[in-house]
Amino acid sequence: MKGLLNKVDRDSLVETASDLVNIPSPTGHEQEAAEYVARTLGRLGLQVSWQEVEDGRPNVLGRLEGAGGGKSLMFNGHMDTSYSGREPWLSGIEGFRPEATVRDGHIFGLGISNMKGALACYIEAVRALQDAGVRLMGDLLVAAVVGEIEKTQWGEFRGAEYRGYAAGSRHLVSHGGVADMCVLGEPTEQKVVLAHYGTVWLRISTRGPFVHTAFSGGGLERNSIVRMRDVLDAVLEWIPSWEQRTAYRDRPGVVNVGAINGGFAWRVSRTPARTDLFLDARVPPSMPMTEATAALGELVRGLQERFPQHGIRSEAYVTAPGAEIAEDHELIRALDESHESVFGSPPERDVVRWFSDASVLSRYGIATVNYGTSSGLPGAEGENLEIAALVDTAKVYALTAARVCGVA
Repeated sequence: MKGLLNKVDRDSLVETASDLVNIPSPTGHEQEAAEYVARTLGRLGLQVSWQEVEDGRPNVLGRLEGAGGGKSLMFNGHMDTSYSGREPWLSGIEGFRPEATVRDGHIFGLGISNMKGALACYIEAVRALQDAGVRLMGDLLVAAVVGEIEKTQWGEFRGAEYRGYAAGSRHLVSHGGVADMCVLGEPTEQKVVLAHYGTVWLRISTRGPFVHTAFSGGGLERNSIVRMRDVLDAVLEWIPSWEQRTAYRDRPGVVNVGAINGGFAWRVSRTPARTDLFLDARVPPSMPMTEATAALGELVRGLQERFPQHGIRSEAYVTAPGAEIAEDHELIRALDESHESVFGSPPERDVVRWFSDASVLSRYGIATVNYGTSSGLPGAEGENLEIAALVDTAKVYALTAARVCGVA
């Protein structure tokens, strides 16, 4: 195995990671990144499948065929980035530009952490296995998918750029992209994430009369925005009970008040007929979506009874389950052993409240774990990863593939 570790090449890894960062790929615009991955995997001799999820949005699936008799392992990573780099509030920040900068032992650039660095590590792990002359028994798959970022269509926000939440991996597994086990290289700071939360996104609306300002005197309390104040106060009172109800292991649940919308900035001479409040209620992997949506329905019914004049309505428009993997699963054992071989000590465990494609993969019977490198949450300089940590992570991936798939 030591010979395999020596085959992981720092310069090659940095070049691949930088190339990927230099290709802008916000959600809905992953085509060019997919072409790069397909070319690279093809040069390595993998069988490459091109899955057209929708026009201009392909998944790429590379398969390194094994000799037979072993388990199959998938490395899965999304190509879409959380932002485009054109957002005004990110202007001038080095780590939020789709342009790689290598300095001080780090790579800076949009997507390097989430999760183009992992894609580069997968490719380098495959290259190292081949350079070391390791023939696996089981198949090794590398999947580069579209549309993982937590976003969705709603109202006027429509189109490919809003189709995330495992859109690519959902297509992947329904079109032949399956394996016995999977590693997702999300940024986990080299911790083994045994579970992550899912979510329900909920809209709660209030109603009010639609009238000209000149005729609204004396009716301010009927304004849908003003009525929403009552609802928001009640939701804030309710949140601690949800946090307690959705605790998982040592983590409490969490709710975000994510957006509010009412009226027309271009026509404030009218009272708004409707105001919407949007909640992100995180759901533990142990809670079925039906139970979660029913519990949120109880919240809404309580609001309707408390404020019958407010015209309260609701809509659950995202239902994304969490995921978990058993502590004693063979994939966890292989990852533990591989991590310890590289770092000298076992990896820490974690439970997180962000979403990943493990939600979909695990429901196809693919045991999935999140494990990747990270320099922590993006700070003032934006996304960046330590190069040495990337190299070590690629080594862990290569060793894990050898242990899971077996060596012929």
